[in-house]
Amino acid sequence: MSLVDLIAGADERTLAASGLACLDRCVPLLGGEDEVLRPLWADLAEDRSWQEPLAKARAELGVGGLVEDDADHAFEAEAAELARRMLDEAPDEPSASADALRRWADACSDAALRIHRLLDPAADEESSVTDCREGRTDGPPLVAAELRRQIAVLELVTAHGTGGLRQVLEVSTEGRRVLRAVVSRRARGRSV
Repeated sequence: MSLVDLIAGADERTLAASGLACLDRCVPLLGGEDEVLRPLWADLAEDRSWQEPLAKARAELGVGGLVEDDADHAFEAEAAELARRMLDEAPDEPSASADALRRWADACSDAALRIHRLLDPAADEESSVTDCREGRTDGPPLVAAELRRQIAVLELVTAHGTGGLRQVLEVSTEGRRVLRAVVSRRARGRSV
């Protein structure tokens, strides 16, 4: 099944986990600490409202980041803007309507893949995020790895429900480390 098909067939909890996992992996672009979204994960696992921790995360991630908005940092600035939209557009409740969660999860999936494409030095003009999401190609290495993580998240929550969230967190932690390393490497490359 393609990523698009998995999102189309997912239930509300799976969609909320999928969107949150994409956002969690991209937190380094917003200058956030690794644990900034942990309360949202806890609320998702307990079927509680995440309105308060979401507001707190938005406030905490509202300023700063690993990138500056100038010509030398154009790709990183665009990537950070995509990550910010994921956060800004998050539904106030993980139990929002399936349609609202599906739109958010789909937008987060697309944004996370675009972020990885922007930051992947091996990406070429012909690699398409849409083609990757529809299963027609794997894409460049960073995009292919992010695609695998997104599919893993959807499959874990679909198969195990709340019980799969611990494994989803592990997948997101690995992805966050990868993205943080990529951004750091790009910054070091510019300073040489």
